[in-house]
Amino acid sequence: MDVGERLKLIRKMKGLSQRELAKRVGVTNSTISMIEKNGVSPSVSSLKKVLSGIPISIGDFFTMDIDEGAEPESVVYRHEEMPDIGSNNLSLKLIGARTKGRSMDLLKERYEPGAETGSEMLQHPGEEGGVVVCGEIELTVGFQVYHLKAGDGYYFNSNRPHRFRNISDEVCEIISANPSI
Repeated sequence: MDVGERLKLIRKMKGLSQRELAKRVGVTNSTISMIEKNGVSPSVSSLKKVLSGIPISIGDFFTMDIDEGAEPESVVYRHEEMPDIGSNNLSLKLIGARTKGRSMDLLKERYEPGAETGSEMLQHPGEEGGVVVCGEIELTVGFQVYHLKAGDGYYFNSNRPHRFRNISDEVCEIISANPSI
């Protein structure tokens, strides 16, 4: 097995540069380069140290399937890369849409004055939470109505009927998370 090439592929799959990996484990980036070019053969303990910066176990390092054509896992999502899954006066920018197998939806929500999630109450499995970044929002959960302002947060079981409405004259922005459905 080509340890150097395998390290290079896994490092790139994880979106790490040689410099970043070296910094994480306290070695020079030329050390990482030499290992990847098979210029040096690391001891088991040295390899474990390098793998701790990825992080990956030595067992997984030798056994995981590697797709050489795979793109590195995305970490940063620019505003223009976030699909808008909202409608009308409600913008719901989905952060991390390209992430495979994600277990949560992270949203940047923008409610124009008068915007709402709909007259029907929402209900779905899991929990959801968020923080009002600016503006104000009316949140209804069950029969309770809450008025939230910038800096206020919420967290509830989303099996309970709920809805959001901007009843103010200003735009309201929220960062929220809920299970990926």
